[in-house]
Amino acid sequence: MMTHLSAPAHEGAADDGDDRRGHSHGLVDPSIKRSHEGLRVVVVALAILGITAAVQFFVYFATDSVALLADLIHNGGDALTAVPLGIAFALRSVRAERWAGLAVVLAILASAVTAGVFAVERIIDPLAPEHLLALGLSGAVGVIGNAMAARVRTRGGKRLNSPALIADGHHARSDAVVSAGVVLSAIAVALGAPIADPIIGLLITALILQITWESWSTVRGKDHDH
Repeated sequence: MMTHLSAPAHEGAADDGDDRRGHSHGLVDPSIKRSHEGLRVVVVALAILGITAAVQFFVYFATDSVALLADLIHNGGDALTAVPLGIAFALRSVRAERWAGLAVVLAILASAVTAGVFAVERIIDPLAPEHLLALGLSGAVGVIGNAMAARVRTRGGKRLNSPALIADGHHARSDAVVSAGVVLSAIAVALGAPIADPIIGLLITALILQITWESWSTVRGKDHDH
């Protein structure tokens, strides 16, 4: 009789995690332990990207680089995606986590559009970046920060069976490549090609759009099925 009474609770959990293809862990079992672990992953990634964005923020005002601005906007938006993900884990809700994944994708898209607008404006009204050593170092900070955040999110997402965290992890991993564009911009300007800065800003925009699509595919479950 005890088994019969407890069945609906398990059935409800199964319904809530029906997109997990029959897994018996992760989102199928919305436990307090999982919630705490998810929050820990989100907070650690937020701290890493928050520091990265703060460094780039101060360097941007010294360099006035569009490539750096594009990376800064994207890293700042990426850090803020911790908010909906953190709320979803705190609520221990599969549905909230799905919505958080969508919020991640929208944040990436918004950063791409914003970065693209600034890059086009700078092509129309050119202004060569300054303090190129600081510019290159800030790009290197972006590479390291995103690589660290990607590792934390991807490993946590796989451990917790969370498509939203996995999408954010893939996103941050690609962002390390995006940040490398800032280093390339500093080198190109130093070699006498200031127009390279807004052009690289546009290339960063294109990469962010690709990341948007890949993250959307992951959130929808295409990558998670493999």
